[in-house]
Amino acid sequence: MNKILIIEDNDHMRENLALMLEMEGFAVLWAEDGHRGVELARTRAPDVILCDVMMPGLDGYGVLQALRADPATATIPLIFLTAKGEKVDQRAGMNLGADDYLVKPVAKAEVLASITARLQRQQQHEHWTQLRVSEVKLVPNFSSSTPLETLGLSPREAQVLLWIAQGKTNEEIGIILGAARNTIKKHVLHVLEKLGVESRNAAAICAIECLSAPKTPKQPGA
Repeated sequence: MNKILIIEDNDHMRENLALMLEMEGFAVLWAEDGHRGVELARTRAPDVILCDVMMPGLDGYGVLQALRADPATATIPLIFLTAKGEKVDQRAGMNLGADDYLVKPVAKAEVLASITARLQRQQQHEHWTQLRVSEVKLVPNFSSSTPLETLGLSPREAQVLLWIAQGKTNEEIGIILGAARNTIKKHVLHVLEKLGVESRNAAAICAIECLSAPKTPKQPGA
């Protein structure tokens, strides 16, 4: 079930969006302000974020900048929902890295179409990374994390990356390594920063390439 985070300070708008999305089969998280929204994005990893622009305290632009500056949330699709419809406002949002910009009042079909487009794009990206591994015929050896230290990682970070490459969540890695979930989360952030990548999928690709020897065609008589 895809998870949608709504960041909206208007109670009526937030409740209507949440009800509509829940009826469409989405799991819904919500925040009434920008600071809480950023916190939820970092801790709950939503698939898509719907965010108002004009909010007290941390506005939508501030939310987007905070998320894009954090490797753990940098690639989460964000759709702005706002009453401001001027082209200059839309351009400002897109320049900061917004994925779409919907002007209130927005129709249900328009919201769902935008969310669906973002989810499909994410799925295509994940499919592409899987194809990249299969096309070069990589055969990773997951028996040791030591080779991953050559990527500039500490021994503990290398262990975390080893399990990321095998599709484990932070909670599962914490259980395996006997560490708290928040500790693992910090290690993951360090791994992404050191590898210079923005997502777990990209980090997994780096690990698989490091741990792999490409398959070579079998020679006749071998």
